[in-house]
Amino acid sequence: MLTRRRVKQTDLLEMRLTAEAERLREEAKSLPPGAARDEMLRKARQAETGSQMSEWLRSPGLQPPV
Repeated sequence: MLTRRRVKQTDLLEMRLTAEAERLREEAKSLPPGAARDEMLRKARQAETGSQMSEWLRSPGLQPPV
């Protein structure tokens, strides 16, 4: 049976998602308008939303996101 290697994440999920969103937006800037660019921007928005949701879930008061 194969054993899975565990990787200890050093950065918070929010930080990784925000960095991924920034990377996707930069990559989308280099693409011409079209389906590929729209898909990159959609993924960037998803990463930002995930980051905001994670921050909200970690907050002590669990106030709804803005």
